[in-house]
Amino acid sequence: MRLLRLAPVVALLAFAPAAWAQLPPTNNAAFAPLDLPAPNAYRAADGRPGPAYWQNRADYEIAVALDTTAHRVAGTVTIRYTNNSPLPLDHLWLQLEQNLFRPDSRGTALLPAGSRWRGAFAEGGYTLGEVTVGYEGVRYAPQTLVDDTRMKVDLREPLAANGGQLSLTIPYSFISPEYGADRMGRFEAGAGTVYEFAQWYPKMFVYDDVNGWNAMPYLGQGEFYLEYGTFDVALTVPANMVVVATGEVTNAEEVYTAAQREALARAATSDTRVYIIGPDQVGRALPGRSGTATWRFHAENVRDFAWAASRAFMLDAASVDNSAGRRVLVMSAYPAEGLGDSENPGWEHATMFNRHTIGHYSAQWFPYPYPAAISVAGVVGGMEYPGIQFSGVDARGFDLFAVVDHELGHNWYPMIVGNDERRYAWMDEGFNTFTNVLSNLAYYNGEDADPAFGRGQGTEAPYVQATRSSVIVGMMQSPIADQPIMTYPDQQRGQALGVLAYFKPAAGLLLLRDHVLGPERFDAAFREYTRRWAFKHPQPADFFRTIEDVSGEDLDWFWRGWFFSSETFDVAVASVDTGDGASVIAVENRGGLVFPIEAEVTFTNGRSERVRLPAEAFYKSDRATVSVAEGDVASVRLDPDGELPDTDRANDTWSARGTR
Repeated sequence: MRLLRLAPVVALLAFAPAAWAQLPPTNNAAFAPLDLPAPNAYRAADGRPGPAYWQNRADYEIAVALDTTAHRVAGTVTIRYTNNSPLPLDHLWLQLEQNLFRPDSRGTALLPAGSRWRGAFAEGGYTLGEVTVGYEGVRYAPQTLVDDTRMKVDLREPLAANGGQLSLTIPYSFISPEYGADRMGRFEAGAGTVYEFAQWYPKMFVYDDVNGWNAMPYLGQGEFYLEYGTFDVALTVPANMVVVATGEVTNAEEVYTAAQREALARAATSDTRVYIIGPDQVGRALPGRSGTATWRFHAENVRDFAWAASRAFMLDAASVDNSAGRRVLVMSAYPAEGLGDSENPGWEHATMFNRHTIGHYSAQWFPYPYPAAISVAGVVGGMEYPGIQFSGVDARGFDLFAVVDHELGHNWYPMIVGNDERRYAWMDEGFNTFTNVLSNLAYYNGEDADPAFGRGQGTEAPYVQATRSSVIVGMMQSPIADQPIMTYPDQQRGQALGVLAYFKPAAGLLLLRDHVLGPERFDAAFREYTRRWAFKHPQPADFFRTIEDVSGEDLDWFWRGWFFSSETFDVAVASVDTGDGASVIAVENRGGLVFPIEAEVTFTNGRSERVRLPAEAFYKSDRATVSVAEGDVASVRLDPDGELPDTDRANDTWSARGTR
């Protein structure tokens, strides 16, 4: 019986080759399942942390002193490291990022002269004292190996799994580079040196369930992957210097005057700027003090710590609600060189920019969790750390707003959501650039916008322009962008980082939000991703799966095309068949990327309507059709709003007159 029923099929197959040769090309490769790591007990199939998810912890006690004559920082770091993994650890890996500035570092060999990520000098790098380990009541000096920007510590006895703790103490010193890979350095202001310190203490690499020890060298361009913990930091500086840092000051009565403490108290509830140190107090803000002063800071649940110090600082502050019932102190520290004028506003506006950023991102994505958010003007063009960001002292107007918003925006990605920046720069730079677009639009078009910055004048926010489809097309067709977004940042060629880490990922998320899913569904999914992975370590698959889980869409075609390939997008009106009261429009996908397609159809009677082809319309073929109920079509235009990064707009239109 089965053989008889199969006979017609067998007969059909005998004639199939000739018929198959006439079929249109298929697009199955674009829609094949994406090859992601298999879900497990640590990372669930729906994108959440699994029931057995774990991550290790690093708590830091640091005490250092700044010698401004030699520009030297010297002191001790003690790390309390907790192994929450299910495996004992017989060695540890630490990051020695200052060693990037040694003349013989790997980063110096990799990067061309003049690169913003360089900064090597003769005295660069760490000088380390004797490393000691304390474990189960015994303290000893372990064997260590220093390899460029990394140090391996061999333990006499393995650190126990599931909560084992040890302490690691390291005396160290280094000389601050004048310009340190655009992340730290010194600016010589008229009233004194502005020091910005980052990558300034030995710290733990991450040990995780995906790669074990993530002991990738610091080469300059790739950023950071760090464990969360508590920081207690003592910074001893000349007594006439003001210090700002991650976290909050715990000895304000020792380092601020009574008048400054009173101003800080007012700023803590103020929507407008309050001077803590005004222009007329620069250089004499701390009267009666001589010698040195120690500033003490405490920060909880952060993955890093940065600080700045200068006698040249003006300091102003205000506060903003974090959408969870708490006021956040927002502060700016800048020398006189940061001031602008009525035509080109400068750092005197930075605190109000801070207010917008912290308030907007808190309401839109996740409540800001830290007590303060600080912007510092100095030699660094733009770099982010928990609760503090460094930006260029010469930034003005639009550029100042954009850099403040971008760097403070990084508090969400990767400070709250602690992804691996050394491998996946797009998961912080791209996410942040995407959220910057929405923040820019809110600022320039909303009630908080300052008329001096273009409100009501049709001025386009900076990141909006950079993520327009026409700009992205140019980026995608550029020779520097022929690598996929997933390429590790240190392996990206030339100037490709700006495209592959920032603007192409951001443009993709905007397309996914506005063109594929719609803002309501996308925003809900992005918020849930942020909530699920706050203070944890997500991988790309966790993001992809969370967006699909919350939105209810299979988006493998989107992730593959946009993130894993360097394909481009081109659709064309292939034909329009009209007559007998209906018309059939054929759309051809001529590029490697796939998107839902909207077509605006105009009829001879002047009426127009829009029809949409979902991405799934191209499941079986590179050509798809859509019907409209009228036969008298005058013209067809694909992507009428210009949202998609189409590389050939000339084939997007059809006219009954025969012109395209």
